[in-house]
Amino acid sequence: MAEEVADVATLARTFFEREVTPHVERFSEQHQVDRETWLAAGAAGLLCISVPEEYGGGGGTFAHEAAVMWEQGRAGDDALGYSVHSSIVAHYLLNYGSEEQKQRWLPRMATGELIGAIAMTEPSTGSDLQRIRTTARRDGDHYVVNGSKTFITNSSHAGLVLIVARTGGEGAQGVSLVVAEVGGGAESPGLEGFERGRVLHKIGQHGQDTRELSFTDMRVPVANLLGDAEGQGFYQLMLQLPQERLAIAVGAVASADRAVELAIAYSKEREAFGKPIGHFQNTRFTLAEVSTDVLAARTFLDYCIGLHLEGRLDAATASRAKYWTTDVQCDVIDRCLQVFGGYGYMMEYPIARMYAGARVQKIYGGTNEIMKELISRTL
Repeated sequence: MAEEVADVATLARTFFEREVTPHVERFSEQHQVDRETWLAAGAAGLLCISVPEEYGGGGGTFAHEAAVMWEQGRAGDDALGYSVHSSIVAHYLLNYGSEEQKQRWLPRMATGELIGAIAMTEPSTGSDLQRIRTTARRDGDHYVVNGSKTFITNSSHAGLVLIVARTGGEGAQGVSLVVAEVGGGAESPGLEGFERGRVLHKIGQHGQDTRELSFTDMRVPVANLLGDAEGQGFYQLMLQLPQERLAIAVGAVASADRAVELAIAYSKEREAFGKPIGHFQNTRFTLAEVSTDVLAARTFLDYCIGLHLEGRLDAATASRAKYWTTDVQCDVIDRCLQVFGGYGYMMEYPIARMYAGARVQKIYGGTNEIMKELISRTL
């Protein structure tokens, strides 16, 4: 971690300690962070930190983004949809947007004024993006969008939604990415034909605003197409998904690292049969094993980040990082929770919230089974 990256990590740690951690329970109850939380993140310079300064960003690299996501995971926060906004949506705009699009959207994303979401998953389509049914039919200078999406992060606050839609025929060749400016949030009237559906009640990540979205004859300017022609969406998705999967891996290892730290501390405080539970061989061996798992995962993660910074992270390696680190995350947190005994099952303890929030990591961003399928095709 270079000095300037370490400085970003320190800044992010302070931000989460001040703006997020004290409000975890309230965010969970209201199923979203405060709108002001996004503005505070923008004011701190943490949003779009790897976007060039000419577009309002921090001018850094993915390493700086990883530092923010690492501190978010270490803080036990899974409410603020940082990676979707900064590591995913912003980079689609940066890599495939026109100069006018980048100048129009990225500066407001960097300040937190405009929150980004990406609408991929549909009720009947998850990892198989070639089967999406949402359509964007051209009508003069507009696309008329019809369809529905589900499990969409940031959908309460999102003012900018990147929609994976079908502009042509069947299969990958008919997929395009269309950007819709839908309004400032759940309380605003929004774009005609756009509807934010019910808040989804999940096993974990209760503070994250996850909803269904629907489009009924919603009109979006043709000028909002990403890329210079229709039908490039699937190709664009395949190029950007490795970074999304690497971002998931960062959060996974950070969360596992925090779980080990919590378990070690608890093992020194909790007593059974007249001595701290950390004095029992089973507890000592468990902590030795999970700490080793986390060290190995972080080493692999650092290796993958290094490849990505050099432009050499291929899809198979990103898939390895995503599936393996999230498997490690879930296993490590489960074993650390066991150290807490019955208290580990109580939601007032961070380890319980981490346990519930971790499970989806093996599902979104492409299920871990799909990751293994993608890897196997390269062998």
